Amino acid sequence: MQRGGFYGKIKTIMDTGKGMESKMKKQTERIRFTEPAKCWEEALPLGNGKLGAMLFSEVGAERIQLNEESVWYGGLMDRNNPDAKAHLQEFRDHIFEGRLREATELALNVFSGTPQSMRQYQNLGDLTIYSNGGAVEDYERCLDLSEAVHRVSYRIGAYHYTREQFISAPDNVLVMRYCTDAPQGIGMTPLMTRARFYDYSGKAAENTIMLGGNLAKEGYDFCMMLRAKAVGGSCKVLGERLVIEGAKEVLFFFTAGTTFKEGKLKERLLACLDAAAEQSYEELYARHVADYKSYYDRMHLELTETAEFAERYFNFGRYLMICSSRPGTLPITLQGLWNKDYLPPWDSKYTININTEMNYWPAESCNLSECHTPLFDHLERMLPNGQRTAEVMYGCSGFVAHHNTDIWGDTAVQDIWEPASYWVMGAAWLCTHQWTHYTYTKDTEFLKKAYPVMREAAKFFLDFLVEKDGKLLTCPSVSPENTYILPNGQRGCLTAGATMDNQILRDLMTQCIRSAEILGIDEPLAEEFAKVIEKLPENQIGKYGQLMEWSEDYEEAEPGHRHISHLYGLHPSHQITPDGTPELSKAAEITLQRRLANGGGHTGWSRAWIINMYARLFKGEEAHENLVQLFKKSTLPNLFDNHPPFQIDGNFGAIAGMVEMLVQSSEERTLLLPALPSAWKNGKVSGLKIVGGAELALEWKDGVLVKCTVTAGLPLETVLVYKDDKRKLKLAAGETYQW
Repeated sequence: MQRGGFYGKIKTIMDTGKGMESKMKKQTERIRFTEPAKCWEEALPLGNGKLGAMLFSEVGAERIQLNEESVWYGGLMDRNNPDAKAHLQEFRDHIFEGRLREATELALNVFSGTPQSMRQYQNLGDLTIYSNGGAVEDYERCLDLSEAVHRVSYRIGAYHYTREQFISAPDNVLVMRYCTDAPQGIGMTPLMTRARFYDYSGKAAENTIMLGGNLAKEGYDFCMMLRAKAVGGSCKVLGERLVIEGAKEVLFFFTAGTTFKEGKLKERLLACLDAAAEQSYEELYARHVADYKSYYDRMHLELTETAEFAERYFNFGRYLMICSSRPGTLPITLQGLWNKDYLPPWDSKYTININTEMNYWPAESCNLSECHTPLFDHLERMLPNGQRTAEVMYGCSGFVAHHNTDIWGDTAVQDIWEPASYWVMGAAWLCTHQWTHYTYTKDTEFLKKAYPVMREAAKFFLDFLVEKDGKLLTCPSVSPENTYILPNGQRGCLTAGATMDNQILRDLMTQCIRSAEILGIDEPLAEEFAKVIEKLPENQIGKYGQLMEWSEDYEEAEPGHRHISHLYGLHPSHQITPDGTPELSKAAEITLQRRLANGGGHTGWSRAWIINMYARLFKGEEAHENLVQLFKKSTLPNLFDNHPPFQIDGNFGAIAGMVEMLVQSSEERTLLLPALPSAWKNGKVSGLKIVGGAELALEWKDGVLVKCTVTAGLPLETVLVYKDDKRKLKLAAGETYQW
């Protein structure tokens, strides 16, 4: 799929299509096509956090590509290299003394995982529904973002055919209804397939077929099931297929699962189908819509008419969050729920040197705090593995993870790619999300559970950091995925005290100190964290006026690199602000300018990060321009983000950036319209969440704030800032303030 070529086409389709839905329904809450999907990048997604489906919506042979969150190859491995600890000092000596070739050779041999790589997330399989064909007219398919329902309508001759599909979270089933007014009814033959790696298929129960097997020698079982209910016709199982004849209406119920969390798989799936089939379609629909809207309806964004695409994209981003991350599910992978491959790009794992973190940037501000919780559950899965990695590889206490993890919470070094593999900050960065969640919810019970994980991540560095010239440095380290050039022309990645490391540690240890104070525990440990903060290297400005990425002012091998790790302090952190640290802010701006001038922002997620960074610099026009470029160059026809290939993080990062353009919230203050672009001349937003648990509503006209309403869910203290107007706010729970 070529990048960028579909922006105009899909905008026209979505904005001008006529069809089955009420004209009263907002256009920006629909994604519409007038023809079936020709490829996966045109298919439309459904999901409930556990089950995912990509709908191609063909006539005659309808393909539905399926996913289940825990369909991963293999099982937990102990990949910690047992030779690492004995060679750690030698490794560090090489780095500090500039022997990069020797350091690299040693890293490949004794600091790489054994085996090198983790497991991968896999495609579950396909459901193909063969049915009546013929010359099709008046075709339309539409994804309703306000209800999470997919609809198809078309005509063959004089007769109409409709489909309605949704994945219910309350019932954990994909529900599909097919109807026609044709006198002969519908003839349908559904078949579930998997290209490889399955052991059985056929009849599971009356009107029910199944397909399943084992995911590897040391893995676990998976199974998917499909049940049909035909109205006005017949239904039976023949071999691997359901055969339906002469039906006026057909209901399908699909579910799937694995033994990742519990056993008795087939029994569980049959019970799930039984419970769904006992309900009417109307009951299932009502339960699904009520559940989904309890998330989706919390906030609303309305922008200038010329910004309809941005508004739709924002709604789609929230839709994806609700569909791919729910309490009790697994976290969002590189592709969310929606992976079509058995060997997907980057294994569709959790890449924790930016991508997984970006997935969750909009969770709190977009009033979807519950959607954040799968990440915290996963940190608990990672903790014992990370404690073992810390001891076996580094001889350290605490909890460490590198730049990837998988469904089992693997924490050992992933791959043998020098620019990324030997980075020890993955757990530390993830743990900052726990503090963010606390600041938005003020949930002390959550903090009691989260703090031990945060503490273990911070404790690792008490042992790991190396003192040199009065400063405490991470070593080994890299600046994720980037490469520098030494004055002698030699290229290197390995370093000590990369800028991003220091920024993350400053956040994590400060947050641990604050947590210990709130909980009334660990005062001596908090004092140790404070001493570390005092000795962390400060941010430095380089010869070009840029923020330095490494401890030395090296040239970059790739000045337009996709990672801009050293600006972590600008976003997502608040360590760099235009009014608090103007010199560093200017250096950050120069860094962004240099990146973009050299081709930066060429991946979807990188462009999304740039949007957030410009918003934090109060540069609304630059933020908006990069948003437009993301739409044009890094957005697929179905609105999925394009790395390329598809990677979902850009979807979430972009909508987080849109929020940052409208509201920026920290523990100290709440900035109103800090980076409003001229393209969003008029607009309003409601239901945004700010730090402290309050909901915010804004309205502006001709680029000027005309109304602001703050409703405190909890006792709230903040400073509202709009341009030069600052208002100290103190509200009791349930109290409302209006500007």
